[in-house]
Amino acid sequence: MFSSFRPHRHDVLLAVVGLSGGILLWLLGLHLQTHRLFTAPWVSLVPLLVVSGLELLRRTSPRTGLVVGALALVADQFTVGNLATILMFTDLVYAAVLYGKPSAARRIPVATFLIMVAVTIGFLAWFRTPQALLIGVVTGMVSFGPALTGASVRNHRDAAETARLHAEQTALLAEMDRVQAVTAERARMARELHDVVANHLSAIAVHSTAALSIDKPATSRDALGVIRENSVAGLAEMRRLIKLLRAGGDAPEPAASPTLSSLDALVEQARTNTASSGLTCTFEDAREEREPLPAPVELAAYRIVQESLTNALKHAAPGPVGVRLGRAGQLLTIEVSSVIEERPGPRAPGSGAGLVGMRERVALLGGTIEAGPSVGGDGTRIWRVRAELPVTEGTSRT
Repeated sequence: MFSSFRPHRHDVLLAVVGLSGGILLWLLGLHLQTHRLFTAPWVSLVPLLVVSGLELLRRTSPRTGLVVGALALVADQFTVGNLATILMFTDLVYAAVLYGKPSAARRIPVATFLIMVAVTIGFLAWFRTPQALLIGVVTGMVSFGPALTGASVRNHRDAAETARLHAEQTALLAEMDRVQAVTAERARMARELHDVVANHLSAIAVHSTAALSIDKPATSRDALGVIRENSVAGLAEMRRLIKLLRAGGDAPEPAASPTLSSLDALVEQARTNTASSGLTCTFEDAREEREPLPAPVELAAYRIVQESLTNALKHAAPGPVGVRLGRAGQLLTIEVSSVIEERPGPRAPGSGAGLVGMRERVALLGGTIEAGPSVGGDGTRIWRVRAELPVTEGTSRT
């Protein structure tokens, strides 16, 4: 419990050196003044011992050291005096400003300056000789000078500490930005991997299960054809993404992003993949204006349709799978619907990552998306995905 009161080794060294120097001066008879109230030389050792002991408190209790040290200095004036006592007192003034409270660091220089002025005026009025100014100069050297030096050093230390904290905060913010950038990039790559590869792998899973469960050569041959086509396409996409990840800053020019003009081919591929499951895919582009849209909007719309078709392949019952594009003002609408009744035959498992990825893409563009069951006009239960995307980049969050 007394560890907080343990003096610093530098303070111990100052106390030992100051006391040793004062004793040496006393042994040599080098005193500062004569004809004092206490003429016995040994009396000057008392203030010397007190001030040297206070050096041990210069960091832990600087205010106490200054107050008691000032009393010891006044007492030293009634003895023959010792130079070491005065020098150690100047260090106590310096330490009180440097290590004391901020309020003390502001008040001590002002107080010592006023004391210097008052002593100068007082002795000048008392002695009425120019030599009285020397007393004011010595008073300033003993009190105001060390206080001013302590204030200057403290200001420099505070400025350095502020700069250090600012540098740490800047580094922390930079690290947070880096982590957020890495997290965002990982999320983007996860969406790309899922959207690009899941469609092919889902088709492979469904058709491989069909080939194993249905003992018909024609069915198995058709299923193996679809499996080969999707496995080759999926492997090519995987290789492209792996090259991008490994190349880093020297990455090759990426392939062109899918656009809305590629939806016909996407739906045609889905029609081939889902034919054995009894699904019929249709595509309707009801837009009156078909000019190119910003690349992020077209890519997001393409991925939403791709993921919705993949989900239909996994879960939809035999029946129509409709893909419809529309435009209402500054909003591009994408709607994909499929039957969700129970169906016989194989189906691929789902993880829910596709819906999460679609919502993330739509949120980045500032759009809205709804996905869930509803009832069609003929009473059939259908699963509908409807997304609305702003068609201008100015409304997006990217």
